[in-house]
Amino acid sequence: MIEGTRAGVDVVSEDSLDGLSSAEAQSRRAQGERDLAGPPPGGAFRQILARNVFTWLNLILVTLGVATLATGSVPDSAFILVAVINTVVGTVQEVRAKRTLDRLALLNAPTARARRDGELTNLPIEALVVGDIVEMRTGEQVAADSVVASGRAEVDESLVTGEVDPVPKGPGDALVSGTWLVGGAVVARVAAVGAGSYASRLVSEARRYSLSGSELVRSVNQVLRWLSIVMLIVGPVLLWRQLQIQDWRAAVRATTAGLVGMVPEGLVLLTTLAFFSAAVRLSRRRVLVQELPSVESLARVDQLCTDKTGTLTQGRVAWGGLVLPPLAATDGERPFPSRAEVEAALGALASVQDENPTMAAIRSAGEIRPPPGWEAEQTVPFNSARKWSGTTFAGEGTWVLGAAEMVTARDPGGVRGLAHDLAAKGRRVLVLANGQQVLAGTALPADLRLVAAVELREQLRPDARATLEYFAAQNVTVRVVSGDSAPTVGAVAAEVGLPGANDPVDARSWPEDQARRDELVRTHTVFGRVTPEQKRSLIGSLRRQGHVIAMTGDGVNDTLALKDADLGIAMGSGSSVAKAVAQLVLLDNQFETLPAVVAEGRQVLHNIERVASLFLVKNVYSLIISVAVAVAGWPYPFLPRQLTLVSGLAIGIPGFFLAFAPSQERFRPGFLGRVLRFSVPAGTAAALAILLAYASARALSATAAEARVAAVVVLAIVSLTVLVLQARPLRAWKLALIGTMGGLFVGAFLVPGVSTFFALDDWPPATALLQAVAYGVGASAVICAVSRLVGEARPEPNQGARALFSNLARRAKPY
Repeated sequence: MIEGTRAGVDVVSEDSLDGLSSAEAQSRRAQGERDLAGPPPGGAFRQILARNVFTWLNLILVTLGVATLATGSVPDSAFILVAVINTVVGTVQEVRAKRTLDRLALLNAPTARARRDGELTNLPIEALVVGDIVEMRTGEQVAADSVVASGRAEVDESLVTGEVDPVPKGPGDALVSGTWLVGGAVVARVAAVGAGSYASRLVSEARRYSLSGSELVRSVNQVLRWLSIVMLIVGPVLLWRQLQIQDWRAAVRATTAGLVGMVPEGLVLLTTLAFFSAAVRLSRRRVLVQELPSVESLARVDQLCTDKTGTLTQGRVAWGGLVLPPLAATDGERPFPSRAEVEAALGALASVQDENPTMAAIRSAGEIRPPPGWEAEQTVPFNSARKWSGTTFAGEGTWVLGAAEMVTARDPGGVRGLAHDLAAKGRRVLVLANGQQVLAGTALPADLRLVAAVELREQLRPDARATLEYFAAQNVTVRVVSGDSAPTVGAVAAEVGLPGANDPVDARSWPEDQARRDELVRTHTVFGRVTPEQKRSLIGSLRRQGHVIAMTGDGVNDTLALKDADLGIAMGSGSSVAKAVAQLVLLDNQFETLPAVVAEGRQVLHNIERVASLFLVKNVYSLIISVAVAVAGWPYPFLPRQLTLVSGLAIGIPGFFLAFAPSQERFRPGFLGRVLRFSVPAGTAAALAILLAYASARALSATAAEARVAAVVVLAIVSLTVLVLQARPLRAWKLALIGTMGGLFVGAFLVPGVSTFFALDDWPPATALLQAVAYGVGASAVICAVSRLVGEARPEPNQGARALFSNLARRAKPY
């Protein structure tokens, strides 16, 4: 916590709040008293280049390439070219993605309202300097460590201290960067800035392009670590055994072939590119990806928790009318206020309370005007936990406006019944209460009496029903979690066709027992009168039940839940703090964008799984063959150039296209285990077929070069089979891709010059060649059986979901 005099800034008087001049701000910037966010973690071009060049895989490939060149065989060093291409493509794509995301991030960049040259100006938070005078109101985040100069507010410090109860702040109190105002408004002087302040971290996190938080990338890196350890063990043994049976040049080339086969040289590249490409495609739909791992979370989501306002409805609250209790001229103690008096009280409240949609709707009503002479003595701003606001006016009493269930007051006129009837029709309803006792803190006066119901109107989003139908078809359960009354939320949810909408839960009866609470969450889909802490509790309950949760929201009351969800999605028009903690921001506030967002994540994970299977099958058979020939004392059955050919035509090139193929099926958990369950037996079958073909050819008196051709024939057949399996469901373009790769394989064997380059021009005896084909076909049959057993076949997505998604996609902005 900062003190009132931190950085030499004392509590200031009202007459010194004009702010800095431009010259003073420039001078302080020159002295280093500004909020330096530093370069974004995505880095400048040199950092991106270094990140793509200096990798463990590149080190291995370059080392093996230098060793191979030392033998005088340039063609066998062709795999170095693959490493260069991977590096160039990865660098170019990352730079392009970074520039695109940076441009979009500018639209969502956090700002602060600072007084400069006597005027209120919106400044990027990194432009703040020590001594700046800033204004903050409900829903805004504290951008830099500050000291309150005037005004009062309630501040939520949960993201910094973990304390969930709002903390009252007044003149002289410290405001810590990273907290936010849940009620009230203040003017504050910036006390501390710098790279360690929350303001700087916020600017950096808005451009977080690291994949360090990705479970998928962690799985890929785990495989790389395993392979690296295996290579360190197998490599020396293989080289030693090869040196025993052939000269050092041939031994080095054979060892290089074995080790290059264990390197998944394009897997990391394609994984990274898939994430970046998804982020760029989403940006074209006006979706800002603030954390790349969130693209992966999209695919895993099976629960979507959403607020009513701004998602099912359009988020604009309009004046609906004022409803007074009938036949109630007096309650036996004092007369009920007239309509004119009630309208005057509403106008007075709207003029002194914080800016929010409800007060804006009241001010927009033609009959509501601020009355002259009403002076506020005590004001309690709206808070999403207590759900009411109130003001005591000199000579006019206390007036409180809030939720019917939260405003404790006498109700001689039956106002609660009126409010309940309107809420059951899907209307948003507040009650107005009046009393003579003065507000004292946040406790409601004891003499309050309900005098009117205030009706507000919201318009449903035209796309809400179709969007919910899409999620239902995709087995994603949608839960509406709102601070509005349960009948209102239930009526709106029923209108858009949400299952379970006829049984809404009033969160005021939220059970304390965790087991009962978990059961309530499991069996219901609509929740009303939910506090911010209860939203957080609901997310925790779903997580305990093993679900992956996405949370959409736009207000301060959504912040804790957005932070705790696996995927936080904020609306672009939402509060600054909601957008700051969310992983995705829908800049156009379009709920209909969510199906495309979810589909994008599923596409990434499905396609990376396809590509990973292609690479790991090669790694497995290379490992088994290396161990087998080392034990048997055979020459390695491939040259490095031949493995480069197979890797390019059956893995690298098709893998690049498959990494960006459309996919709408929900991702299944267990990525690494599923890939290994296919790759290990498939790679084993391939290795056995290759070794049998090589041994059979040698037994038929084929030369080493001829036996290698027989081994390549088997490998080509098996690799194309794996490609077909991983490309399913087959489409015309996929068949064309597979056919093209097969044709290039045939060309490599038959085209003069090409066959010589890849050492495929020494054909084995006819019998050996036929045996090789038979072994390849037999291994392919085994691999197909393995695919069926482990569930690798990918069924067509639900056709109803496809139709719904296509309909929504036509409405959304095109790529």
